[in-house]
Amino acid sequence: MNEQVQPVIDSTKELMDKALQHLASELNKIRAGKANPSMLDGLVVDYYGAPTAIGQAANISAPDARTLVIQPWDKSLIQPIERCIMESNLGLNPQNDGEVIRLNIPPLTEERRKLLVKTVKSEGEQAKISVRNIRKDANEKIKRLQKDGLAEDIAKDSEARIQQLTDSHIVKVDEQVVVKEKEVMTV
Repeated sequence: MNEQVQPVIDSTKELMDKALQHLASELNKIRAGKANPSMLDGLVVDYYGAPTAIGQAANISAPDARTLVIQPWDKSLIQPIERCIMESNLGLNPQNDGEVIRLNIPPLTEERRKLLVKTVKSEGEQAKISVRNIRKDANEKIKRLQKDGLAEDIAKDSEARIQQLTDSHIVKVDEQVVVKEKEVMTV
């Protein structure tokens, strides 16, 4: 492979891998009826004037499949964390005993499961769009290199290689979506 083209292909693969990692982190946030500390990822509480992720301001554990326990490092954070959870649209009702906050995870209804599957499919589609946009950008870089003197056959080979990367990453996206759908629909 040409030394001009290899950096483009390497960066394309890296960006597509990052799109897959982002999909995995987004799918982790979708609860499947089991308590998981990652459900609270993305929730931010005001910690002495600085917006801080709940996971950095408290210890979050799942003592059983239906309960999350949040133990703030600082007792003054109990009210703000509780308020943050209620204001989020997670559908969880925090119980505060002055020391820790307990979140009871209700079992999912069939209707809620179907909504979650739609969300999973939507996240998968977003990941596919990201991968395709990365492919488009890489192909444009190859075309610019071709205008600057890159041989046409090397350009065609590079575009084929980029298409192979795209196809393999889209298959991986589909696999992640199927696994998450199965997890959500399992009672």
